Amino acid sequence: MELVAGCYEQVLLGFATRPGQSWTVVPDFTHHAHSASLSAVAVNDRYVVTGSRDETIQIYDMKKKTEHGALLQHNGTITCLEFYGTAHLLSGAQDGLICIWNTKRWECLKSIKAHKGQVTSLSIHPSGKLALSVGTDKTLRTWNLVEGRSAFIKNLKQNAHIIKWSPDGEKYVTVITNKVDIYRLDTASITGTITTEKRISSLRFITDSILAIAGDDEMIRFYSCDSQKCLCEFKAHENRIKDIYSFEREGQHVIVTASSDGYIKIWNLDLEKIKDGPSLLCEVNTKARLTCLAVWLDKASEIKENSDKTATSSQETKDEKSSIAKINEDFWTTKRIKIAKRKRKIIPEKQKLDAPVKKKKKKQNRSA
Repeated sequence: MELVAGCYEQVLLGFATRPGQSWTVVPDFTHHAHSASLSAVAVNDRYVVTGSRDETIQIYDMKKKTEHGALLQHNGTITCLEFYGTAHLLSGAQDGLICIWNTKRWECLKSIKAHKGQVTSLSIHPSGKLALSVGTDKTLRTWNLVEGRSAFIKNLKQNAHIIKWSPDGEKYVTVITNKVDIYRLDTASITGTITTEKRISSLRFITDSILAIAGDDEMIRFYSCDSQKCLCEFKAHENRIKDIYSFEREGQHVIVTASSDGYIKIWNLDLEKIKDGPSLLCEVNTKARLTCLAVWLDKASEIKENSDKTATSSQETKDEKSSIAKINEDFWTTKRIKIAKRKRKIIPEKQKLDAPVKKKKKKQNRSA
C-alpha cells in the first residue's frame, strides 16, 4: 500500500504504508514530477497518474517504480483524472475537453469538447456506461461512454466544482460552494441538500448512504444521504483539509486525509460507533503544501499476505476479474479519432522514482 500525494512544490510524494495492529508509514520516494504545481492524482491496480498546471499528465508504473511517460493532449491545467478498471482513464482540463485514454497503449480514443468553460470535475458510473461532468459553464452533463457522446444536459444556477457517483450508482451528488445536492439516477431530481458553513474542498462516499465532507477548515463531517443529518464531526487537522480518500480493507473502513498543514493522516471508522468518530491509525508530516491525494493498493501483495484463503475464493476472484474485463470491452467505445502525432505523443522514460528530490536540469542552448 502506498500513499501518493501531490503538492504546490511540483513534487509527487510516496509513502509506503504497512497495515497491521500498529500501522506504520515510511517515506518511499519523492519525484519532481512536473514544472508546475500538481492539481490531480488517480490510481488503478498498476499505475499512478498525475495532472498539473503545466498541462501534462505524467504516468508512473508503481510495480516497477519507474516513470512511464507523459500525455500531451490538453491545453490548460489538468483539473480531474479518473480510472475505470485497468483499461481506461478519463481526464478533464481547463480547455473544456474530456479525453478517454486506453491505458494499454496509452492512446487517446476520444476527445470530447465537454464544456464551454473548464471541466471542474468528472465521475464515472460503476457500470462504465455513463459519466457525469460539471464545468464553469453552469451545466451538469451526462455522457454515454458506449457511443462517446452527450446524453443529457442540465443547467445549474451556479458553477459546481465537484461531482461524484455513489458506489452502487443509484445516486450522485454535486457540490456548489458549500452546498451538496443529492440526486437519484432514476428520476434525475434532487432528493436532499446538505449545507455546510465553509466551502467544501473534498467529498467521498464511505458507503452508499454515508458521505464524508471536508471544507476549508480543520473539520471532517459525516452525513447521512437519506436524512441529510450530520452523524459526526471531528477535528482532523490543524489547518484546512485539501483532500479525502477512502477504501475498505478486510471489512475495515479506512479514511485518509491530507491538509495544508502538511500532514497525511490515516483513520479507522467503525460504522457501528460512527457517533464516536474515527480513531487515528497513523500520520506522517510531509512538510509540503499538499494539493491532492490517493492510495495505491498493491493487490498482488495483499493476495500473498492472505495466502491462508482457500483456492475456491481465489478462483472466484479471478472469475470476477475476467467478468469485469469482458464487461469493460463491451461498454467502452473502440472508435478512435485521428490525433496529430505531436498531440498524442507519449514520452517514454525509465527514470527511477528516487528517494531524494532531484531537480530537473535546465538545458542550455549554446550557439556555435
